[in-house]
Formats: sequence, structure tokens, C-alpha cells
Amino acid sequence: MKIAQVAPLYERVPPKLYGGTERVIHYLTEELIAQGHEVTLFASGDSLTKGRLIAPIEEALRLQKQKKDPLVYHIIMLEKLFQCIEQFDIIHYHIDFLHFPFSNRCTKKHLTTLHGRLDLPDLDILYRHFDRIPVVSISYSQRSYLPWINWVGTVYHGVPEDLYAFYPESGKYLAFVGRISPEKGVDRAIEIAKLTGMDLKIAAKVDDVDKEYFREIILPLFKKAPVEFIGEIGDEEKKKFLGEAYALLFPVNWPEPFGLVMIESMACGTPVIGWRNGSVPEIVVDGKTGYIIDSIGEGVKKLRQIDRIDRKDCRKHVLNHFTASKMAQSYLSIYSKLLYG
Repeated sequence: MKIAQVAPLYERVPPKLYGGTERVIHYLTEELIAQGHEVTLFASGDSLTKGRLIAPIEEALRLQKQKKDPLVYHIIMLEKLFQCIEQFDIIHYHIDFLHFPFSNRCTKKHLTTLHGRLDLPDLDILYRHFDRIPVVSISYSQRSYLPWINWVGTVYHGVPEDLYAFYPESGKYLAFVGRISPEKGVDRAIEIAKLTGMDLKIAAKVDDVDKEYFREIILPLFKKAPVEFIGEIGDEEKKKFLGEAYALLFPVNWPEPFGLVMIESMACGTPVIGWRNGSVPEIVVDGKTGYIIDSIGEGVKKLRQIDRIDRKDCRKHVLNHFTASKMAQSYLSIYSKLLYG
């Protein structure tokens, strides 16, 4: 099968540091190639792939010193795609709804994985106009906000089976990985660290839009708890960071569509303590691979019970449900359904 994967241009594929969507696109692209398919990746020029790379810009947008207009380069990417679209059997978009007016007028088969939140009111209006665009959710929770649109499947993210080593022994610190932003709940993680007296290591990026929140709200909390702020980390650092942790705190207070770090953590054997929001109940098996909680007090209580979790069960759960191979097979099934009915 000849497949085009169309990635956002904000991060390299895979990202050098933070970035879930582009990391998943990389795993999917390389797994499809490994399974014998011909894949062309539309992404930034610094991306890494064994397939063909078509790039509208040399370097991913976010880490460039001189800021550029993202819309310009995404439009150029779509133009490059449509110039050669007849080369492909199917187009797999990961750029949200940007391509909808173009794809709506094109006979080439396509699908769009929606990686973001769908609880925004304007999206209902958008999908009233594009209600026949085939879309894929990354959790069942994510699709619940727009249950009537043209869902053609739900595909959980997956990681390569050998990417994360298994760490059989519990570490001594709590881990937080993600973004510093109100919806990610890092303030909750800090409060849990304060109440338990456990060290909390925060590996997170701070976007420009969240710098004031970080400075005014989060930084003062560091003085009240045993916190170490590490900043953004890449894949190699993340493996050890997660593997040597006592538990991953995932204290989200928004409808998290997936949360890749949860399966990354469990792949290392490290259990997850996550808030009952979004996809968390679909990813974490309560009492077996971690705990699903509703409050800070419950989080403190469950941390004291974390030794009841068998770290082997955490890794087994990922190998059974969240591998790149399973993800690719699920997408291939959807591709075939769209192409051949």
C-alpha cells in the first residue's frame, strides 16, 4: 500500500524534546514501512524516517530562533501533497481540520486522526459543514463530545516494544512529564509531593502562552515542596527518568485525549496515578497498573499503596494493548475499509 502521512510542522518527526503527536506519527510511519508498505512522510526537513520525506520547511517551527507563521508552511505542505496526490492509495492526516476544504473536493481516499480536545463549542459548528470527513479518535472518551461525526475507528497510541527497558525495582521519586499549563495539573502533583514528603521531579516544557502562569502560580509552589524542575527532556533521558521513578503522577484536569506518557511510564514498569479525566480510565487499569483518583487526598492514600502494584503487570499491559505494531495494524484495517469497503 502507498500511504502518505501528513504531520504538523511544529515539531520534528520524531520530536527532539517534548511532543506526543509527532512521536506517534514517527512510530506509525516506521512500523508501516517495517511491515512492507511504501510510506511518504510530509513533515519538517529535520525529520527522521526510512521512508520518503517531503518537507515544506527545513526545520520544525517551535525550536526555530526566528518565529515563522505556521499557517504559511502548512498551506505549502498541502500544496506539495496535492501536486503528487495520485501517487498514493490513501492519505493519513494528522493536522486537525486544516485540510478539510481541500479533501472534501478530492476523490482520493483519506482519514484524519484527531489528536486534540474536542470539547470546544466551535468544533460542533465546523463538523456540521464537514460531517462526511472520515475521522479517527485516539480514545473513546475523546469522541464522546462529537459522537455524531463520521468516526471510522478508534486507535490507541502505541510505542515500539523494545523502545523502553523494564525497570523491576521502584525508584525513590515521583515523576511528572508534560507541559506546564493549567490543564495538566502540575500544581496537584506538587501538593501531593508536599503532603507525602516525596521528591517530585518535573520534566516539562513551558510554552510562551504559559510563561506567566509558570512564573506567577507554579514557581512559588516550588518553595513549599521537595521539587526539582528539570525542563524538557528527549527520548533517551525520558527512559531513565520514567524507569527510575516510584510512580508517574498524571493529574490532568481536562479531557485528555490520550496521554502518551502514561504508556511510556508503564512500559518501563512504573505505575501511574492519574485523575479520572479523559482517557485515563481507558489507559490505566485501576489497582493493577496504577490508580485512578478523584482528589489530592486520594492520591496521597494511593501512593502509600503503590507497592501493591506489580511492575511486571504494568509492562505486560502495554505489550498487550499499546504497541506500535498493534497501532499500525489497526490503521491498516481502517485504510482497507476505506479503500475496499
